[in-house]
Amino acid sequence: MSSSYHPQSDGQTEFTPYEIVYGQPPLHIPYLPEATAVESVDRSLQAREKVIHSLRHNLSKAQHRMKQLADNQRSEREFDVGEWVYVKLQPCRQHSLRSHHCQKLSPRYFSPFQVLARVGSVVYKLALPSHVCIHDTFHVSLLKKKVGTGSIQAQIPAGIPHQGQLMVEPIAVLDRRLVKHGRVAATQVLVQWSNSFPEDATWEYLRDL
Repeated sequence: MSSSYHPQSDGQTEFTPYEIVYGQPPLHIPYLPEATAVESVDRSLQAREKVIHSLRHNLSKAQHRMKQLADNQRSEREFDVGEWVYVKLQPCRQHSLRSHHCQKLSPRYFSPFQVLARVGSVVYKLALPSHVCIHDTFHVSLLKKKVGTGSIQAQIPAGIPHQGQLMVEPIAVLDRRLVKHGRVAATQVLVQWSNSFPEDATWEYLRDL
């Protein structure tokens, strides 16, 4: 009795490494204990079966764990045509500043905007103002249902690029400090950014500004 073993493909060629090298899918023929009279061969093949069984078990556990993590982050949200929703945009610093490993700027919600249509199962088309250059369709993860009569911000600011990121610029220096950078002293300033919350102020090297 034989069974096929199908490891995951590389995601690009849609073939496993075994199939690429040998031109056929891998075939696993389970070994039955004591099917051979040679003791050393029997011991080796039984050890191989244990390794394969352990490999399948560990792969199944890893897949289950990844699914649980993905499900924990997934939110089941649906909107009806005509409902009002907030749109989440991520601030992005101007490219003239040196990039840092820690971008502290928080996403902001703008709106409310009315849902015009549902495109597919997780994408919605919104009624955006004419001056906004970004695409009018958004993934459900970027939307939040409007509850009550209040609003966070009336309109999306003009001048947003097609990627849908808020371009932010330094608007004020709130504080300064002297820090050690390598073997020399350097000045850092606490910068408040446009299109961001006050608590998103970050320490930047003065020379980068």
